[in-house]
Amino acid sequence: MNILFKPGKWLSCLCVLLISFFIATTAFGDVDSTLELPVENEIPNAEEIARQVYFANHFYAFKNFSIERRGRTMTVLINRSSSGKVTATALERHLNNNYLSAEDEAIQSRDLAIFHSGKLRGTGMLITEYKDEEKNKDYMIWLPALRKVRRFAQPQHDDAWGGSVFTFGDVTLRKPEDEEHELIGKKKLRTCLGTIDDLEGKHYRYVGELPERSCRHINKEVYGLKSTTRFDYWWYDHRISYIDTSSFADYRTLYFKDGELIKVIDRDWGLVDSDRDSDPRALFWKYWYGLDLRTGQESWAVIPQKVVSYNKKRRNSFWTEKTLRKIKR
Repeated sequence: MNILFKPGKWLSCLCVLLISFFIATTAFGDVDSTLELPVENEIPNAEEIARQVYFANHFYAFKNFSIERRGRTMTVLINRSSSGKVTATALERHLNNNYLSAEDEAIQSRDLAIFHSGKLRGTGMLITEYKDEEKNKDYMIWLPALRKVRRFAQPQHDDAWGGSVFTFGDVTLRKPEDEEHELIGKKKLRTCLGTIDDLEGKHYRYVGELPERSCRHINKEVYGLKSTTRFDYWWYDHRISYIDTSSFADYRTLYFKDGELIKVIDRDWGLVDSDRDSDPRALFWKYWYGLDLRTGQESWAVIPQKVVSYNKKRRNSFWTEKTLRKIKR
């Protein structure tokens, strides 16, 4: 594959896995759920592009957003190690950004996940993000074997995300002030996004038929955004993202260390509403694909479109510890 252009101990491990499956709603800087689109026909600066990408990735265009369970169909994260061993975990996830009442005014968002396969089956997790940036997030995990809820601290940026190619920084913790951003121009995306090649189109438990590599974004105009880390002695020096100029979907990110490409993350995005007047950032992920060129490890998170729902009439009480305690093993 052309990488550049193609697309106790048990409890400790459990905590890492649980937190890792969350693409959480960590607010940063002046990004918020009311961020306006840039002025039409004007090229935004690098910092504005980074804020818009964050807006899209955290589903701020929706009051609530879910990847649900539809019968036996669910989202699945597939990991293949450098030795070829394949593991997978199925889950559902529900995000709520609709906290406007006086009762809930301190809350920015809540994120609920429920796991339905493997050792994590019957486990749930709830993350609460507060509008006060000085206040720590709440991480609550329902442990079915103990029938209890436990609280845990925030993970490290460079920890592996569910044993995958992705890190916590990639999916949740990285803030714009952690990097310096530079707009390096515009171009057209010329190649398909990546997948785990030999699994393409094959039947797989929970998702049915796995997707073919996505080529539908070819010829879309994208910004090139170079983001250089401000952390000392970090695992990458800079990354380059290719970002849709209309929707701010980040299709591909390339990571570099000492001048060498070390990791690729591709994201296939879909638009939930074709209405011309709808927010172009009202997007959902169809899949994430990651490849670590140093180890050969691959990761593929697949989200079937039939499990995606948004702006449902659901009470905020759904996103509480009470729901965690109702989870069936």
